[in-house]
Amino acid sequence: MPFQQPRRPRSHGAHQPSSSRGEPSRGGSTPPVRPLPAKAAAPAPTRPVNLPEAFTALGLLPKLVRALGDEGYEHPTPIQAQAIPAALEGKDVLACAQTGTGKTAGFVLPILQRLSAQPNNGRIRALVLTPTRELAAQIGERAAAYGRHLGLRHTVIYGGVGQQRQEAALRTRVDIVIATPGRLMDLMEQGYVKLGGVESFVLDEADRMLDMGFLPDVRRIVATLPPVRQTLMFSATMPPAIAQLAHSILKDAVRFTIAPTVTTAQTVDQVLYHVNKNDKRALLEELLKGPVMSRAIVFTRTKRGADKLFEQLERGGIDVAVIHGNKSQGARQRALGDFRDGRTRVLIATDIAARGIDVDGISHVVNYDLPDVAESYVHRIGRTGRAGALGSAITLCDNAERHLLADVERFIRQPIPLAPGQVAPSGPIPGAPSRKGGGGGGKQGGGHGAQRRGVGSGGKQQTYAGVRSSSNSGRRRPTGTKSSW
Repeated sequence: MPFQQPRRPRSHGAHQPSSSRGEPSRGGSTPPVRPLPAKAAAPAPTRPVNLPEAFTALGLLPKLVRALGDEGYEHPTPIQAQAIPAALEGKDVLACAQTGTGKTAGFVLPILQRLSAQPNNGRIRALVLTPTRELAAQIGERAAAYGRHLGLRHTVIYGGVGQQRQEAALRTRVDIVIATPGRLMDLMEQGYVKLGGVESFVLDEADRMLDMGFLPDVRRIVATLPPVRQTLMFSATMPPAIAQLAHSILKDAVRFTIAPTVTTAQTVDQVLYHVNKNDKRALLEELLKGPVMSRAIVFTRTKRGADKLFEQLERGGIDVAVIHGNKSQGARQRALGDFRDGRTRVLIATDIAARGIDVDGISHVVNYDLPDVAESYVHRIGRTGRAGALGSAITLCDNAERHLLADVERFIRQPIPLAPGQVAPSGPIPGAPSRKGGGGGGKQGGGHGAQRRGVGSGGKQQTYAGVRSSSNSGRRRPTGTKSSW
């Protein structure tokens, strides 16, 4: 059977917003304060004038519903349907929802509505705290889009750029500040930020705050907020430290979970290739040259690995860009802009960007390297299959990464289906801790080892007959003929 390219994912539903990543870096510039114009933009001539009435039923103002219609929204996502009414009532909210569920609108819309009921008083009235600068910038973009008919003002604050424009923005009587913890703390210590007037506080991507070591700063910032306020907290997962933080900052919160905390999105087809390390790039190039990979993100484990892969793919004639923490803010914005606008078809990224890419229509995510932290796998593949669309996630695993694969499968509580024509390695998993007597680890972590049978990856060439799988399909039997990998 000849090599088959991955299927092109089908797309469903209306566009929804999402989130983003990455803080420290040098260079670039920060966006100035953005007034939200009170004058409505003329509707596109091809768009129906029907307003998304499902959002009206949630209690949103006609001006917000009109803005959602301008953006092409039709129906709220489950997290929006639960978070918006509770937040409009002034209640605290604790939502555990994986990335790509539309949670940004779930907190931005009620904040805009509540603030619009009172005139600007010259104080910061809402604070959105988020772990990374790209995420902060994209929340700012959503605030501008949703609030275009309200006349509120917001600014975005993050590190890695000069702070002069941020200081100037803070002097313009903004209603909403969207910030990363480090730069916000700097400006607070210098006296540029006063949070005594905050009425609504949002802690977004709380688990990523924990991962990046920001919880001490978060606690210091929270200590400066008025005790009487509304707090909305969103997290893709709920580890114990985040649960403890929620208990300390929320009061009688409405709590809900949109999806299990460690599952992958059901709209993402997952597939696994076992491949010799030296053959990874050749397999990746063959996959990327297929027409169905209309827009793909390729994740590497290290910044050096990302740069090396970028150079190799570029020499191979593939349209590619790279983004990671050592790139300047300007370079990162250009790479994301080219990828978002379709000038670049493939974006190579490290895990610092796993939650920082808000781009529509990503057809595929490729795990060129497996992540060191199993949870990052969920965030990586959450870049595709967003807001009801279908996507594909392809994982390339060499023999030395089998223990990382076992960690991922244990974390997501399901095996990643083998690609058709694949055979799994047998024998001990390199790098896995030895355990006596079975127990929770099972066969070297309960991943592949003894559960999948076939030819090992130590010296034999592997089999690739195509990419087609479903995250609900379980393991597939090897089919097809061997290729030259």
